[in-house]
Amino acid sequence: MDNSGKEKEAVQLMAEADKKVKSSGSFLGGMFGGNHKVEDACEMYARAANMFKMVKNWSAAGNAFCQAARLHMQLQNKLDSATSFVDAGNAYKKADPQEAINCLNQAIDIYTDMGRFTIAAKHHITIAEVYESELVDIEKAIAHYEQAADYYKGEESNSSANKCLLKVGHYSAQMEQYAKAIEIYEQVTANSVCVYVCVMFISGQLTQYSKTFPKFSRGAELQPLRKLLDAHEEQNSEAFTEAVKDFDSVSRLDQWLTTMLLRIKKTIQGDAGDLK
Repeated sequence: MDNSGKEKEAVQLMAEADKKVKSSGSFLGGMFGGNHKVEDACEMYARAANMFKMVKNWSAAGNAFCQAARLHMQLQNKLDSATSFVDAGNAYKKADPQEAINCLNQAIDIYTDMGRFTIAAKHHITIAEVYESELVDIEKAIAHYEQAADYYKGEESNSSANKCLLKVGHYSAQMEQYAKAIEIYEQVTANSVCVYVCVMFISGQLTQYSKTFPKFSRGAELQPLRKLLDAHEEQNSEAFTEAVKDFDSVSRLDQWLTTMLLRIKKTIQGDAGDLK
């Protein structure tokens, strides 16, 4: 479909909306349907935003949705304002990640003011994902996952809260904040024995592992984990490598676990040895 004329039409709609907003603020405009003009402008900005989306002009779409969001707030239409800020954030994610975060934060402020904490938590997760994949600021990603977890807990959505906390634990261990990672895994990991044991290895708390995590005595990973524990205790690099291979055969290692196990092996070898 040829959308070549859509961008020009969107620009014209933006100009018309701007005129309506300006006229609504005049003395005569205020006397003769000022709010009605603002409502019309909201609709025009939204239509323009969708036309910009059709031609993949994401920055212009985000800006148009923001204009609509601000006018909705002026009209005290809080839910519509929040929805428009989210639409703006989704558009900006494709062009300007930081501006996407700014818009989503404004939506979050509205949702929390309205007591809609589950929706606010969802958008904190979206912000965390932008920090993960686009802006690569893991500390800020952690902060937003933690905030999302708090909101989910407050709404008794414990499963969703735990998913966020596991992200926090994952990145805390990656950043070598092992005490924090251990605290989280002790609280929420019922089945992730393989992840938890990596953190315990690196933090030097192996002796208390089997006491604090009873699930260690059960499951398919038991024998390989025992071999890992023994190899680490003996500081035997070759035995550790063999134990890793055994472990991989019963519980496939992902990139994060491989990184953690490489760190463990470094503590044995004193160098950057390879697990393979």
